[in-house]
Amino acid sequence: MPYGVKKWVTVFGKIRIDLPVDDIPKSWYNITPDLPEPCPPPLNPRTKAPAGLEDLWFFPKNLIAQEISTERFIPIPEEVREAMAKMSRPTPIFRATRLERYLNTPAEIYFKYEGISPLGSHKGNTAIAQAYFNKKEGTERLITETGAGQWGTALSLACMFFDLKCTVFMTRASHDQKPYRRTLMELYGAEVHASPSNMTEFGKKLLSEKPNHPGSLGVAISEAIETVRKDPTSKYSLGSVTNFVLLHQTVIGQEARMQMEAVDKKPDFVIGCVGGGSNYAGLCYPFIYDQMNGKLNAEFIAVEPKAVPSFTRGTYTYDFGDTAGMTPLFPMYTVGHNFVTPPIHAGGLRYHGKAPSMSVLVKNKVIKAVAVGQYEIFEAGKIMSRYEGVVPAPESAHAVCAAIDIARRCKETNEKKVILFNLSGHGLLDLGGYGEFLDGRLVNNCEPKELALSDLPNISKT
Repeated sequence: MPYGVKKWVTVFGKIRIDLPVDDIPKSWYNITPDLPEPCPPPLNPRTKAPAGLEDLWFFPKNLIAQEISTERFIPIPEEVREAMAKMSRPTPIFRATRLERYLNTPAEIYFKYEGISPLGSHKGNTAIAQAYFNKKEGTERLITETGAGQWGTALSLACMFFDLKCTVFMTRASHDQKPYRRTLMELYGAEVHASPSNMTEFGKKLLSEKPNHPGSLGVAISEAIETVRKDPTSKYSLGSVTNFVLLHQTVIGQEARMQMEAVDKKPDFVIGCVGGGSNYAGLCYPFIYDQMNGKLNAEFIAVEPKAVPSFTRGTYTYDFGDTAGMTPLFPMYTVGHNFVTPPIHAGGLRYHGKAPSMSVLVKNKVIKAVAVGQYEIFEAGKIMSRYEGVVPAPESAHAVCAAIDIARRCKETNEKKVILFNLSGHGLLDLGGYGEFLDGRLVNNCEPKELALSDLPNISKT
């Protein structure tokens, strides 16, 4: 077998492809120098000039250096690799043979299972790195936002690993829907606030205008940055969108590439859910690198919720990364920073914009974007649960939904394609949503009639 692959068939014939700890990647892959066109720089919202260090003051300098780097491969510190090993890296790939039989498809379906981590998702890959680099620069507390709670959970534990305090603003809809995620963050030592909160001036303003505001990731980011501004010992940390977050996640795709080669397979479809874009970038960017170098011929499919259709209905332009307009302007597909996202159960996908690098890839048709509804993803999650025994998080169920659709098309055309998707997290703390679905109480029509595109910044001013 190539590389250090140690096992790929279990005693019951179920294909599971594992790697030894030594095969945790030693470098992150930075797609920036390989993009089909340069990614425009973030802008200062007042001057409209390219953002400088003073505009990204809420990040430590060593992560800003990664953000603007054009180096293709960035070494991973050994302390970070050691901590990733504690979080169950490398993660396995499974072939979904029972799902294939249920669908009666000639396609082969494989999934990279990030839910095997103690954190339950892929988010630890960047949480560990960010905690490490912040500690190196003397940060004492990290402050962040979280949607469904997977990112907040990851950062909470990463901060414990590196002896940092952690404060999390959790979108109110998810805070109320998923109380056990809040409990898990608190077990790991974090201070958690429902957002909008009374802890910040921006939160108080929103609550005075709308006491039952469901919150959004944009709002929670604003509250986090406002809190950082008041505490010089703290920095802001985020779980998606920026270049440095996406490159930290590329350990997923680098492992997956080795694992697929171990069974002599190349994916024809590479699929993932997208909110900001980090889990899908983590899987697909190393495969896109192979495709650009003539080693692969695959379709790359990013799956977003119809409730927050940044790729499929939004526009590609500059927008704030938060609702209050405290961040620089980022080039991305967006539904508008003032968009109030419906309270869907896939809370981690309730962000108004997409990662700048992934936006360039969608704009250039390297990645195809599709949108699916809330009912469809819970149906896909139910099928995955019953035939593979894995309960996907509502976010990850978007990828399952697209994989099932493609497998069914392969049945119609009798094509033996290889489908690979990222099951980025388990749904064992999302059973309330599954209960609503099974009981027929799930709200399905969450597709917005209007977006918030009229509030986009005017970048023509100088």
